[in-house]
Amino acid sequence: MKTFKSDFILLIVASIWGFAFVAQRMGMEYVGPYTFNGIRFALGGLSLMPFIIVGRKQREIKKTSYPTPGWKEVIKGGMLSGIVLFAGASLQQVGMVYTTAGKSGFITGLYVVLVPILGLFRKQNAGAGTWIGALMAVFGLYLLSVTRNMTISFGDLLEFIGAFCFALHVIIIGELSKKLDTVRLAFVQCTLCSFLSIATAFVLEKITINGIWLAAFPIIYGGVFSVGIAYSLQIYGQKDSHPAHAAILMSLESVVAALGGWLILNEILSSRALTGCMLMLAGMLTSQLYSYIIPKKNTDT
Repeated sequence: MKTFKSDFILLIVASIWGFAFVAQRMGMEYVGPYTFNGIRFALGGLSLMPFIIVGRKQREIKKTSYPTPGWKEVIKGGMLSGIVLFAGASLQQVGMVYTTAGKSGFITGLYVVLVPILGLFRKQNAGAGTWIGALMAVFGLYLLSVTRNMTISFGDLLEFIGAFCFALHVIIIGELSKKLDTVRLAFVQCTLCSFLSIATAFVLEKITINGIWLAAFPIIYGGVFSVGIAYSLQIYGQKDSHPAHAAILMSLESVVAALGGWLILNEILSSRALTGCMLMLAGMLTSQLYSYIIPKKNTDT
């Protein structure tokens, strides 16, 4: 029952994140990409404040010392992850000016395959599933984004570079979360990402109160639901969910993005692009699940 409950929670998380691509696309009808991200991440950071306060009160009740480094160390780590998050979020958001929510969701989802590949630079061996999944994903990306004239749209290219940034962000968070409080870390990186986005918006975009008001719902969804609520549900859901289940459910984020783009934004993908999407999804799942389907041979003598 616990596993079913956790899997259901992760399905909700994937759905929230999938529809966030639609919200991001809708919001830019009224505000620029940096304005959207600036307010979105500010709301996301604020939505994490209750969890920080609750965590502090729980430690006071238990009368235990804080088990991880304090705010000084969290801020240092959060600045590093925040800069990388700003790069990835900016590339993703600007890319969506030139591409669809569905394509953005699938291309961004490539970070699942890119994480173990980038791990090679840290002398972490990638298994056969990673390479098989990567080849499937690359061919899928070719069908989805590269035209028959061998050109790729500017938006798809930005999304692809952004996927690398998100993969690097996952690696950085994986290291920092081992020694720092994850909620505090998320708060710091959201705050920095918001500051950098708003500063960029003041330079490159025209910010109006009316535009922000018209984009209020997509911004609130992208900030409170996608960052605050989904982040918290993910932590809770993955506690009792089997890693294989979690990988499948989280990969559905890109499918929901494409479905939401079709239902809400009337985005239509060609049969070639749909085939590419299916191959990319299969590649993501293969990368994550190969070791569970085909266990390693026992080399013990």
